[in-house]
Amino acid sequence: MRRPALVIGPHSIDPPLVLAPMAGVTDRPYRSLCRHMGAGLAVSEMITSQTHLWHSRKTRSRMDHHGEPGPIAVQIAGTEPEQMAEAARLNVAHGAEIIDINMGCPAKKVCNRAAGSALMRDELLVARILEAVVEAVEVPVTLKMRTGWDARNRNAPRIARIAEEAGIRALTVHGRTRADGYRGAAEYETLAEVVQQVGIPVIANGDIDSADKALAVLEQTGAAAIMVGRAAQGRPWLFRSLAAALRGLPPPLPLSACERQQIILGHIAELHAFHGPIQGVRIARKHIGWYLSYMGPAARDWRARLMRIEAPQVQLDVLRQALDALLPAEECVA
Repeated sequence: MRRPALVIGPHSIDPPLVLAPMAGVTDRPYRSLCRHMGAGLAVSEMITSQTHLWHSRKTRSRMDHHGEPGPIAVQIAGTEPEQMAEAARLNVAHGAEIIDINMGCPAKKVCNRAAGSALMRDELLVARILEAVVEAVEVPVTLKMRTGWDARNRNAPRIARIAEEAGIRALTVHGRTRADGYRGAAEYETLAEVVQQVGIPVIANGDIDSADKALAVLEQTGAAAIMVGRAAQGRPWLFRSLAAALRGLPPPLPLSACERQQIILGHIAELHAFHGPIQGVRIARKHIGWYLSYMGPAARDWRARLMRIEAPQVQLDVLRQALDALLPAEECVA
């Protein structure tokens, strides 16, 4: 059965499949790759609402959407309504077509500043932030949150109602509390309750790592779409099977070894080009580690060697040797 598109304001997201914003991961090369693999929407890395910090190389790269397929969705984080509103306005001026508000990040360095999922403890402040951002921009505003602060305070249904009243156009709910971090299994009962409480689309997030799991979560929760994050690290082609399932199509044929090799090498080369030779090599290491983690014990020595390389071309050359050794042998045509 084909799942209907996810509608966020004027945007129709088909398939209803979203790449989660992940700091240090979902840069422009990775977002573009996941879109090419089948994601209907890819949300940027979190951008601070403290605009005086935007001169940094890191933030400038996070705000670079040149050539990226739309709609462009940008996530912002902060605790001050006025700052959040101004950050939203400036990101729209830089091309953002959807503004997403972060109330889901469990990282201590974010929560210690009372941002991210820590905001869920202050529902009045949540309302003020949401209202300020919605009023500041003409593009649709969405919200990403968790089920609550801890197991005794699963207040996502209440915040969902606050969000709808403030004009939020879609919600993403990760099926864990802030206290859970990423431990244990995601629970979807609270998410299903959120769906029952609001009339805006709800996106299910947490532990969705296969087409079967995606369909089961949609069936269990009644959500309008799914969001995938960590499960796509090292296998962006997961979006191929998820997209096919959401469109009611048969599973796609597995990628050949050569196709996988071309995707991986192309991704790493794009990271070098986008971030520059020094940062590009360093950022590529985490992706290389994730790619190799799916290639068995023999990949361990290759990974250790690749983590020490400093030069972009050497990193690519050695990675190519590793893939030739680790992937099933077949004739590759350049």
